[in-house]
Amino acid sequence: MRQTKTGILLANLGTPDAPTPEAVKRYLKQFLSDRRVVDTSRLLWWPLLRGVILPLRSPRVAKLYASVWMEGGSPLMVYSRQQQQALAQRLPETPVALGSAPYRRRPWRWE
Repeated sequence: MRQTKTGILLANLGTPDAPTPEAVKRYLKQFLSDRRVVDTSRLLWWPLLRGVILPLRSPRVAKLYASVWMEGGSPLMVYSRQQQQALAQRLPETPVALGSAPYRRRPWRWE
């Protein structure tokens, strides 16, 4: 009889690398360019995204991120890592992986 292996995957959509307008702009650009997030004509969406949303929202959103940013990074990642560690301690026989899709034309990050 084949033995089944079980693991836990904690997944999220990632966050900006830093609470700066540049990092937030990079993150929002990739996130809002995903057709699964915004399902509309690229011909209409790209000028709106690049000409209005990114220039206006990035500085405002960066200030919001800065107000909650923690020593270890964004709260989402800090608490996700803490959850991963707590689960790994509570379930030592079960692998626990943390994956985030950082929306940077590269694959998921695993911790």
